[in-house]
Amino acid sequence: MKARENLVRLKQFQVSDKRRQLLQLDMMIAEFERMASELELQIAAEEKKAGITDINHFAYPTFAKAARLRRDNLMNSQQDLLQQRTTAESLLAEAEAELSKAEALESRDARSRDAEVPLRSAMIG
Repeated sequence: MKARENLVRLKQFQVSDKRRQLLQLDMMIAEFERMASELELQIAAEEKKAGITDINHFAYPTFAKAARLRRDNLMNSQQDLLQQRTTAESLLAEAEAELSKAEALESRDARSRDAEVPLRSAMIG
């Protein structure tokens, strides 16, 4: 049956798409982590250069304040991406389950078609 084959191909596409999305989320999370680490190093260097680590001090470096804000925003975004990743994992699991069901239906249909072919040839002959 052509419809079942198309269903299997659709489910395979959906599974590969979900895996690609999961991979992209992992790459973005890692990139945000790397950027936050770099900002942390820059903040430490700026504080060392100024000799002031108290962010409430009037002479605290402006660059360090901005870098802290950027780092905090990155960390918040990373947390959002982690939540999206959890959702994407569950969607991938659902898509894989649907694919296995579609493949099972396709294999069952293929077995029934294969069983019908000898019967038809016997009737014709």
